[in-house]
This record gives sequence, structure tokens and C-alpha cells, in this order.
Amino acid sequence: MLQPPIFVPSLADLPLAARQVAAALAECKLPIVTLEGEMGAGKTTLVRALAAELGITDDVSSPTFSLVNEYRDGLGHPVYHFDFYRIDNEDEAERIGAGEYFDSGYLCLIEWPARVAGLLPVPHLQVSIKVAADETREIHLYINR
Repeated sequence: MLQPPIFVPSLADLPLAARQVAAALAECKLPIVTLEGEMGAGKTTLVRALAAELGITDDVSSPTFSLVNEYRDGLGHPVYHFDFYRIDNEDEAERIGAGEYFDSGYLCLIEWPARVAGLLPVPHLQVSIKVAADETREIHLYINR
């Protein structure tokens, strides 16, 4: 684990967690970030808050149907946001050029990464969001080697 778990009392508190994720990103300098968690765990909400931390002023939304959205960070660099929930297999992800995005060196934020596990470069930063019965969240950061 990269750091102690981040406890999030409610979705409204995700911006504070995003600040800690941004700090971990700066520390590990890995361009690939996977976000894991059940449906409704807050993956896209965390991406939205992380985008604000990175200086992205675009409207950040889930790329569920387009599979990938491109934003620009505060330095004008591209940031790619993927949602692989609707793909059927890794071949489909390859056809949209996922490998080229992953190899670009630019930040790639990937929701539902298990669907493209064989395409993911290592190492990468894994963000795991677990929802408790009381709707609080626990976020764990790992470097997946």
C-alpha cells in the first residue's frame, strides 16, 4: 500500500481524498491510474475531484458510451479518462487504440480496469474504493507491479 487508507465520510468529502490521490500521483509519477469499486462507489466523482486538483476546467463526466474522454490539465497536457464498463473484451479496447493511449506517457484514469487487465502497463497506480454499509468510503492506493 502506498499510504494509509483514506477515509471518506460522504461523497461530498471526495475532494479532500482527491487531494491525497493527487499527492500520491505526484510522488509515484505513474501515468496509469486504475479506479476500482462497485457501481456507485464514486469512481467518476473521484475522477471529477481529481481533475479539479490537476487544474482541469473541462466538464468531467463518465465516458460510459464514448469509452474515453480527453481533458487538458492546468499545464495543457492531455488527460485521458476511460470507462470500460461497456466493452465486451480486450480486443474491443485495442480497436479504440487503448494501448496507444496507455503508452502515450500522459495521465490515463481508468474505470473498470479488470475488463482490460491484459492491456494495462505495469507498474501503475491502483485506486480501490470500498463502500461500507453506512455509505462511508475507504480508499486504498497501491502500486500494482
